[in-house]
Amino acid sequence: MSYYTALGLNKEPFSTSPDPEFFYRSAAHESALRRLEISLRLKRGLNLVLGDVGTGKTTLSRALVQSFAEDEDFEFLMVLNPRFESEFQFVSYLCRLFKAEPKNRSLQDCLEAIQQHLYRKGVEEKKTPVLLIDEGQNLTPSLIENVRTLLNYETNEFKLLQVVLIAQLEILPRIKRIRNFMDRVSLKYMLNPLDLEEMGEMIRYRLETAGAAGKTFFTDQAIESVYHETQGYPRQVNMLCHNALRSMTSKGKSIVDGDLLRDVIAEEASFS
Repeated sequence: MSYYTALGLNKEPFSTSPDPEFFYRSAAHESALRRLEISLRLKRGLNLVLGDVGTGKTTLSRALVQSFAEDEDFEFLMVLNPRFESEFQFVSYLCRLFKAEPKNRSLQDCLEAIQQHLYRKGVEEKKTPVLLIDEGQNLTPSLIENVRTLLNYETNEFKLLQVVLIAQLEILPRIKRIRNFMDRVSLKYMLNPLDLEEMGEMIRYRLETAGAAGKTFFTDQAIESVYHETQGYPRQVNMLCHNALRSMTSKGKSIVDGDLLRDVIAEEASFS
């Protein structure tokens, strides 16, 4: 039996998988979603979301895709980890993703096929293709240049391709060195860790979503200790709360208090 079923929960409340159902919409995350939706609907082109490891960028991207799920005018195509050995490998992968058919196997043929595909989608079919690139910090300068090339495809009124680039901060020096890239960014958004109040709300929200029916399982002291240990980074919060509930269950306790949480933190520290 899983620890969460022993607690009467329907699902694991603190999974680190990017499940939109458990996405806590902090003020910053809600603002990012609203601004991204506006930019995409206006077909502004390039959108950049930056944040440190574990700030909820990937879960935000899944929530963004879900928010357009019933809008048939939008087509989302996702690159989850853009580690490619060459420009041709990257662009040919995009060809397959777009279902574009190049005349020959060359970089230029692939780009032309993508351009024709985007024109057909955007102008003839009135669709809005959105390329969402996660883990964008793994893009090399040459691949970033390919993304810039795709943004050149446009009509007199709008960009044929909308790009959402989600990355860690280390990408900044690379994109700043690429001419005419940063000035193409329509939306720049920085995700930061949660504050103590928002982190406590996130813990309660995830528990309620999992079926806790108002039970928090954490004392106020424990929540403060979670914040002190994680500094409000959602991924770290989820991992620590998961371990705390598992420990609570194995010890036959009904609540995570400050003492239990300190023991969990000390146990984790012994492995680092």
